[in-house]
Amino acid sequence: MKIAISLAALAAALTVSPVLAQQTPAPTAAEAEAFLAKAEKAMFEHSLISNRADWVNSTYLNDDSDAVAAYFGAIRTSMNVDYALEAAKYATAPGLSAETKRRLDLLRTALTLPAPTTPGAAQQLNDLATRLQSTYGKGKGTLKGQPINGSDIEEQMGNNRNPEELKEMWVSWHDNVGAPMRDDYAKLVDIANAGARELGFADTGAMWRSKYDMPADDFAKLTDKIWAEVKPLYDQLHCYTRAKLNEKYGDAVQPATGPIRADLLGNMWAQSWGNIYDVVAPKGAGDLGYDVGALLKAKGYVETRPAQVDTPDTPEKQQRGYWEKQMFKIGEGFYSSLGFAPLPETFWERTQFIKPLDREVVCHASAWDIDNKDDIRVKMCTKVNSDDFVTIHHELGHNYYQRAYQNQKPLYLDGANDGFHEAIGDFVALSITPDYLVKIGLLDASKVPGPDKDIGLLLRQAMDKVAFLPFGLLVDKWRWGVFSGAIPQSQYEKGWTDLRRQYQGIVPPVTRDETKFDAGAKFHIPGNTPYTRYFLAGILQQQFYEAACKQAGWKGPLHRCSFYGNKAVGAKLNAMLEMGASKPWPDALQAFTGTREISGKAMTAYFAPLQKWLVQQNKGKSCGW
Repeated sequence: MKIAISLAALAAALTVSPVLAQQTPAPTAAEAEAFLAKAEKAMFEHSLISNRADWVNSTYLNDDSDAVAAYFGAIRTSMNVDYALEAAKYATAPGLSAETKRRLDLLRTALTLPAPTTPGAAQQLNDLATRLQSTYGKGKGTLKGQPINGSDIEEQMGNNRNPEELKEMWVSWHDNVGAPMRDDYAKLVDIANAGARELGFADTGAMWRSKYDMPADDFAKLTDKIWAEVKPLYDQLHCYTRAKLNEKYGDAVQPATGPIRADLLGNMWAQSWGNIYDVVAPKGAGDLGYDVGALLKAKGYVETRPAQVDTPDTPEKQQRGYWEKQMFKIGEGFYSSLGFAPLPETFWERTQFIKPLDREVVCHASAWDIDNKDDIRVKMCTKVNSDDFVTIHHELGHNYYQRAYQNQKPLYLDGANDGFHEAIGDFVALSITPDYLVKIGLLDASKVPGPDKDIGLLLRQAMDKVAFLPFGLLVDKWRWGVFSGAIPQSQYEKGWTDLRRQYQGIVPPVTRDETKFDAGAKFHIPGNTPYTRYFLAGILQQQFYEAACKQAGWKGPLHRCSFYGNKAVGAKLNAMLEMGASKPWPDALQAFTGTREISGKAMTAYFAPLQKWLVQQNKGKSCGW
């Protein structure tokens, strides 16, 4: 979790009393350096135990692990807020080097949820945060009246085409998981806002927007500018997808005009639509000839059965999780082909590859850096399918980034910005092309789709990449509104549903009211993970990919480019990764792509042939909602 602090606001807060200012000696550059050394050492040392507590809590969900995680989280929150306030004191010291100023700035951005200095507030905030995440991890929906856990319901939402069963899963998940969090979330917002105000911010949302090497208002304008660049592409995709859903289900389920019913899009949150590609695939061009999950299974990859028991004398390939682990081996192979060192042996010993039989865990996939050195891991409930094959490449991107910057100073042990961290694995996953699949032996060269399949290949990508963008933007727009009070507790549900309709053009399958809390049914809300990073990552991955393909000398259609095996690309990529957070993000962007501007132009260029085709398909239709 991170926190951002406004220097001007904090400086003003600390100089309210002229008398106090006269009594306090002006800080010196040497004192600032000494303070930073002390703070970095303390934070680094605390992270070694708190990271382990968080890992145990996520992989052994129970009341005891909740309490342990909340305990260390409270210490971390209190420590970082104290250091943030103290850092502001040194920010105006004369003679500070640029290096010292940057480290002070990063220290002021060290938490997501700031606790006020009121006694007990840090503990209360972390109790709430831990309880919210645990509620999500233990949550279940129903299918045909029977309980179904989070990872299984996600898979079912992608495969099921029965609108009544889709509605049941959607409603039960949102009612059972989201609604019970509503009061706790409101309490968390109040406490975090009090902490943000102590740090000189109007609210927590304003604090979040201040951590991107630019003023908070400028960052909000930047995200709106990027969205405006890609919205015409999304609008055409929405129009085409709605028409196909109308053809399949009829007016009674999905009308031909207006918004799309959220549960019909193959994903619990309608954040990616690739799972319903079979519904929208154009005749002829839409048959890609392969599915990664099917290719894996054809090669003998067997998904672990939920009731499968692992015994010591079981042959290796029959042990629980063996084939899911082999999917990670493939992912490691991509990074190795770029020249990156193999993953440490501890990765294979400590990663959670599949859902354990004996306990509840948080199945939401995540990458972990336990010791800020070599103890990198992934936590996942892997399935043998195309989605999880891509997710593995994504999560490993975090791990390789974490390892690349391990020699930086403690405050630089992070991505250039949080969007960078998400984009690395995503742009590598864009290279999961037919060419790559042939090279690793999954796809027969004779079955590589021809040029006549290009529209299908692009549409399949767009159903995930383009469809995601408005969701990536609106999650934090909702939270920014909640934190500012523009969306009061009495309108949590309305605010969420309105933004979903405005940006995504979707609506719930049933009427919702203010007893519900549908936002909480998305992990990143109870998990208190800022979400704009994923919107930025959706844009940055395309920029990274375009740059990598140019560096590799690729001459064909961009969407067919694979830079697998190109060590020159890997060396340039690693040079950017090694920078960590030591430079402003435009410097890191320029180091790999040659530009300092985040822009949606690389994405629109990638999908230009598809957009032209969609416009033709949508002629005569009433697009928009």
